[in-house]
Amino acid sequence: MSTDTTEATHTMNQDSIADDWAQALEEQASSAAPDSAPAFDTVNAPAAPGNAAAGGGANGSIPDIQMVLDIPVQLSVELGRVKVPIKYILQLAQGSVVELDALAGEPMDVLVNGYLIAQGEVVVVNDKFGIRLTDIVTPSERMRRVSRS
Repeated sequence: MSTDTTEATHTMNQDSIADDWAQALEEQASSAAPDSAPAFDTVNAPAAPGNAAAGGGANGSIPDIQMVLDIPVQLSVELGRVKVPIKYILQLAQGSVVELDALAGEPMDVLVNGYLIAQGEVVVVNDKFGIRLTDIVTPSERMRRVSRS
């Protein structure tokens, strides 16, 4: 297979996955309550600099926010935690089960750079895992948590 064919196939697969996620987000939006928060669309880029929806006003804050929109952050979803002694870790083998402190059906924690920003439930689209946000931590609560640590 040539490099061009491989790249074209890879691009088509990415487009297919993006379409599947977009369809799942549309289904969620159509079944969501009218007062629920809008879903994030990871397929589309952020708003253009001239767009009023970007959160800026006439005071020149739009360029300021545009500077930080492309800064990469680590987003992780935490299933649960457990503290174990090193001797237990050394005994782990393929097929071992590690019991976590989270209960089945409990919401997962969504962390950005190690800070809790939301909770959600696991969803599966085309054999890929995702998370549907069910609760967003308010900015004031996030600031309280940051100041405590």
